[in-house]
Amino acid sequence: MPPPLLSCLLLLLLATARPWPVAAAESPTRPAAKPRAFPLRARQVPAGALPRPPSKLRFHHNVSLTVSLAVGTPPQNVTMVLDTGSELSWLLCRHQRRNASAPTTTATSFRPSASRTFAAVPCGSPQCSSRDLPSPPSCDAASLRCRVSMTYADGSTSDGALATDVFAVGDAPPLRSAFGCMSDAYDSSPDGVATAGLLGMNRGTLSFVSQASTRRFSYCISDRDDAGVLLLGHSDIPFLPLNYTPLYQPTLPLPYFDRVAYSVQLLGIRVGGKALPIPASVLAPDHTGAGQTMVDSGTQFTFLLGDAYSALKAEFSRQTKPFLPALDDPDFTFQEAFDTCFRVPAGRTPPTARLPAVSLLFKGAEMTVGGDRLLYKVPGERRGRGGDGVWCLTFGNADMVPLTAYVIGHHHQMNLWVEYDLERGRVGLAPVKCDVASERLGLML
Repeated sequence: MPPPLLSCLLLLLLATARPWPVAAAESPTRPAAKPRAFPLRARQVPAGALPRPPSKLRFHHNVSLTVSLAVGTPPQNVTMVLDTGSELSWLLCRHQRRNASAPTTTATSFRPSASRTFAAVPCGSPQCSSRDLPSPPSCDAASLRCRVSMTYADGSTSDGALATDVFAVGDAPPLRSAFGCMSDAYDSSPDGVATAGLLGMNRGTLSFVSQASTRRFSYCISDRDDAGVLLLGHSDIPFLPLNYTPLYQPTLPLPYFDRVAYSVQLLGIRVGGKALPIPASVLAPDHTGAGQTMVDSGTQFTFLLGDAYSALKAEFSRQTKPFLPALDDPDFTFQEAFDTCFRVPAGRTPPTARLPAVSLLFKGAEMTVGGDRLLYKVPGERRGRGGDGVWCLTFGNADMVPLTAYVIGHHHQMNLWVEYDLERGRVGLAPVKCDVASERLGLML
């Protein structure tokens, strides 16, 4: 294992320049509320200076998508990780200090005692009986209040009470929403710091999307400062022809299939235009539900199950062999999942224009990753007398994590418009320069 990531942390922050009418539910009997666009701002800060979400995978995230919200009465500003792969939103809650020697409340935590609209959820509430969560809520016999606990694949945990309070962005009408008010959040990674919270955006009943009755939302993650955009609500964008792929849902419940995730059907993979010889059965969920393909904004990189990853590794290495020397170190694996790695002379970058693009093929749509999105420089890793840098392919082996699903992370969604259309049960994709899309949307809305 290489040392923890010490490079700068790139955070995409949602500025509250325009209100989001979260309280206006969209329904077939009432015209949809006008969509609202929010700029996404890129900012570099030292890795330890901002809180970090508990990672759902066994490696250190150094990039997260975050949204700034106001919670409670009077409102408290908090920053939460935007996660389409999670259901329950949660905030790290700090209670009022009992004495002067107690630690000072951090600026990124939520203080429930300071909010007049905060309320704990009782055990008898329907919210406490939700079975969508990986770990169902439990009842605290002493207080008769609902408790929630979350454990992630890397050993990170969050524990606390299920509660409700009002959420607002800008001057939007407040929405009362359930969330986990976590008394602690532990991150097992050496450089981990507890985050202020997480905004669950999947299709579960307790997700923020469901509670806000938001039936469509989309975003474009930019590789440039101040050029990304998040759009909440219905909008037909004439300059952005989306290709849609249906959300996949098996007929019967399966034990390893996450039915509230944004799952799509992966049909094939191309490298430099060449289709990989992967049987369709390898790319589809099996009889247990393992092997689904999820679009997840809360995961940084993309993960493929073992057989598909091996085929990608072999073909990518074959096509790049003439100009990109392989690391050839069988004992090296970056962050326990990335072992397709290469050596690049010190002070240089890989020849991105010559790298073969990797395309993920879906029913009705495709996602192509190329250029500098294909390789990631391993911080602090040097080889040879010349101090060659080590660069690894940004597709990881899910079997090494381990994961039982294909996961498409947000690093591969950059300069790609991604729309989640719950009304029609589909995900829309369109390659676009986010700075251009942001500018044109500003003129339309």
